[in-house]
Amino acid sequence: MILPFILLIVLAYLIGSIPSGLWIGKLFFQKDIREHGSGNLGATNAFRVLGLLPGSIVTAIDILKGTLATLLPLVFHLHVDHHFYLLTGIFAIIGHSFPIFAGFKGGKAVATSAGIILGYAPLLFIAVIIVFLITLKISKYVSLSSMITAVIALLLSVFAKDWVLSLLIACIAIFVIYRHRTNIARIKNGTEPKITWM
Repeated sequence: MILPFILLIVLAYLIGSIPSGLWIGKLFFQKDIREHGSGNLGATNAFRVLGLLPGSIVTAIDILKGTLATLLPLVFHLHVDHHFYLLTGIFAIIGHSFPIFAGFKGGKAVATSAGIILGYAPLLFIAVIIVFLITLKISKYVSLSSMITAVIALLLSVFAKDWVLSLLIACIAIFVIYRHRTNIARIKNGTEPKITWM
């Protein structure tokens, strides 16, 4: 039984490692988004460098990476505790942040983390998306909205009465804030770019 679980975790990591922003930029725009904007492989930089539609596609793919990885036990009909779904989802975050297909330098895991929530707790996902959009509308900072949403997601997860989910989201919130430490510095000194499309 251990071997299927190991294979599932490896597959989840590989799914998370798909650098959608990098591949779409190179394939359709002949651009390496790591050489433009913030230099990050995530959806935010894809929006900044490639535009609204490509950025939206990258965001959707990055979300679905987390969802697919989370649902792998279901896809392969493995009879495991439902919390194991969160474990495979975690490895998608690791893959997204440290992708084997892009030199282990990836995105900040916001969209992929949201994808885990979509696969595990869809109603919480809807609430999180609403919070993110409202915060983004007010602040115009994707980075700030991401961090605030991560913290509010933790608070909302309490209502699910699932301590494993809450623990995972707490770890995600800490990780997301850590990954945005340079953004925090730019927000403080007024150099963090604001969105103009919302």
